[in-house]
Order: sequence, then C-alpha cells, then structure tokens
Amino acid sequence: MSFPQHPILVSTATGKQGNATAHRLLAGGAQVRALVRDPNTPAAQALSAAGAELAVGDFDTPETIDRALTGVGAALLVPPAAYGSGGWDVELEANRGEGFVARARAAGIDHLVFTGIASMRQEANWGATGKRRIEQALRDSGLRYTVLRPVRFMENYLMQGFPVDGINGGVHRHLFAADRPLQMIAVADVAEFAALAFADPDRFHGLTLELAGEAITPVAAAELISAHTGVAVRYHEYTEAEAEAIGSEIGNVWRVSRASEGWHADIHALRALHPGLQTLESWLTTTGSAQIKALPAR
Repeated sequence: MSFPQHPILVSTATGKQGNATAHRLLAGGAQVRALVRDPNTPAAQALSAAGAELAVGDFDTPETIDRALTGVGAALLVPPAAYGSGGWDVELEANRGEGFVARARAAGIDHLVFTGIASMRQEANWGATGKRRIEQALRDSGLRYTVLRPVRFMENYLMQGFPVDGINGGVHRHLFAADRPLQMIAVADVAEFAALAFADPDRFHGLTLELAGEAITPVAAAELISAHTGVAVRYHEYTEAEAEAIGSEIGNVWRVSRASEGWHADIHALRALHPGLQTLESWLTTTGSAQIKALPAR
C-alpha cells in the first residue's frame, strides 16, 4: 500500500478513530498532519514522536481548520461527538462537519474520508441525523470522498463509568437483545479501511462502506471474553424501562435496534477488501484480553 506524497490531515487525532488512523498512515510511510486541541497530551505527543506534524485547533474555531487544511491533499473527517445531558446536538454535529467539508473544498483538498456511524432503519430516532447531513454535504461537494460507517467498537468493552457498555463488576450492560447477533469492529480495522481509501482514492471514491468484522450475540461475546481473560463476565440486557430511565434517546436506541434488521455490514465482502479484518476472538487474542484484564476492579 502506498500513499500520496502530499500530507494527509487527520482530524480529532487523539480520539479513537483519528488516533488509530494517524498511526496506521504513519506506519505506512504517509505524511500526517494531526489536528489536536492540546499538543501536550500523551496521545498528541505520541503522534509527534511517531512523525506526525501537529496542528492545534478544533472544529468550533473555523480559522484553525483553515490553517490545518492549508497544503494538505486529503483529510480524514471525524467530527467530535456532540452528545450531552440533553441528548444529541444534531445542529452542532452537522454544522461542524458541513463547515469542514466547505473549508476543505475551498482549500483545494482532493479527497475526504468521513467516518460516521452504521445505518439502521428509523435513524432519526437514534442520533444518526447529523452524520447523514455531513454525508450529503460530501456528495454535494464535488470532491472525491469515501464514507465509512462503523458499527459498535470492540474497544467499547473497555469503557468505564458509563451506564451503557463497558464491563463493570463482571457485567456487560447494554441495550441490545441478548440472543441476536450484534455486529462489532476493532478500531484498528476502521483505520485500515481509511488507509485503503487514502491509498486508492479513485477506487474508493463515492463508496459508502458499512463496517463490521464480527457478528455474535452479546451472551456469546461475554462467554468468549470470560474464556480468554479468565474473568467471569455476564451480559445484562436492559429492559425498555431501564433504557428509558437513562435517557429518552437511549430508549429510542433500544426500540430501533429491535424494530429494524440492525446493523447490516457485509462482513464477507469487507474481508475480501481487508483480509486481516478482526473477529472478536482475534481481537481478544492480540490486544483485547490484556486490556480487559488491566481494567480496574469495580
């Protein structure tokens, strides 16, 4: 895999997807400019040590985006999450992404890769609206573009202090039906698909890829994690009332995930593009088990 000679801007470069993509591109010999809010964080310093040029700025300060885009030929667009106590801020999320697309076009960027979220039916009820508006801005921009729609991350098992997801006290609590296969993907594989798109923009132009590497029931996943880590993990499926008590939009996700076909990435076709696409078991074997075992006891 070879990359263009021009720098690639990676936005939100200390977040999960941006960080993984920046490191994947650097490992492949690409020139990377990493957009960070604080250059002194360990994640930013690690990127700098790996060879990235740091660009300080954020989506809510447009002039910093303009500076970061100057002189680059392609960019990874990962707007920061806009979810707070009041739920999804669709306008803020969409405006951030749409503004980035407009500035990229003005800067003469050749190719944008946007990573958003996987699709379900009744999307307006669960937080995808802002991301779909960004996708439309890309389609209308006249630029070469690629849309990546990842499902739930395997790394979400490592989350701590949240009422949904993560493993706390040996329990994985989530909204999804216990007996229905749940698609998931390793963050490193999202980075791999981004790298593939940057290396061959003509091939990937206009594509929208639903991304997953595994489909396994939450109960079977908990059993697999237990077997690999030696730590007993069980799955707790929230009831609709429990989900609604966390927040109305969480309740909506509970309902939408049952009313639709769920996430629907074609894992077989994705593996043809990326033969190293990880399953939950391979993720556990390589990195996941050690990270889960290192979690603080709760």
